[in-house]
Amino acid sequence: MKVTGFSGIVGRPGVAVASAAALAVLCGCTAQPADGKGNSPVHIELPHSRTPGKAPGTTPGSTPAPASTPSAVETTPPHIVFTRGDTGTGVRELQARLRQADWLFDGPTGTYDDLTAEAVKGFQGKRGLPRTGETDAVTWRRLVRMTHRPGKWELYLMGGQPAAAPDPRCLTGRVLCISKTSRTLRWMIDGRTVSTMSVRFGAQYTPTREGVFHIYWKSRHHVSTLYHSPMPYAMFFSGGQAVHYSYDFAARGYAGGSHGCVNVRDEAAIADLFAQVRNGDKVVVYW
Repeated sequence: MKVTGFSGIVGRPGVAVASAAALAVLCGCTAQPADGKGNSPVHIELPHSRTPGKAPGTTPGSTPAPASTPSAVETTPPHIVFTRGDTGTGVRELQARLRQADWLFDGPTGTYDDLTAEAVKGFQGKRGLPRTGETDAVTWRRLVRMTHRPGKWELYLMGGQPAAAPDPRCLTGRVLCISKTSRTLRWMIDGRTVSTMSVRFGAQYTPTREGVFHIYWKSRHHVSTLYHSPMPYAMFFSGGQAVHYSYDFAARGYAGGSHGCVNVRDEAAIADLFAQVRNGDKVVVYW
């Protein structure tokens, strides 16, 4: 039986169930309508700045201290909120807000790298602040006033989100355990998670099917016969739907989606997964 491949390239995840007649055209590379799911806010509190020391004063019966000249007054440096090398959800929020203000176009990655520092410098210079590249309290407050609190998928536009708890059906055997809620894939063997990676799914009218399936065909250099789109490391589990690497996901993150396939953005991760998965291994797709 000839299997027709489908490539998941653009659009956003959806949840409708495709009819049997539509299965032959589920995966593709044309734009799909977006939805607005998954925007649970994550926010960090600004740490308190250091309190400057008290100015010299007088004590009863003593000679008043001479007034300090401007050159003798110590200036408290601005409190640094984030700087190069910092990591975590706070940095993700900073990067998401910089994206909103059109100063950063990559990420968020959760790591304060050189691109982030350059974006901060640009933001600071435009507003007459010292171009340090470090996010101090003044810079942070100015950015917060100009932007909205980012939702969950703004923070994890390029992946890296925590994986959901595995479905009970994933706890035995060799399983690709795929959660639509967290948009993650766990590769599990006998209940142990071997690796985890970010994934995206089909759009509203071409959803990724849910349920229990099995890998029935692997194709390392697969190209969709419908859309002539590359589907490297394709592992087919249901009709034309497959888990495969997506160049578009790697470039655009969750701004896109597929026509039903499960897209992976980390090429090194899926290459390693492809080498381990066998025909007959279980696939569980669940919310």
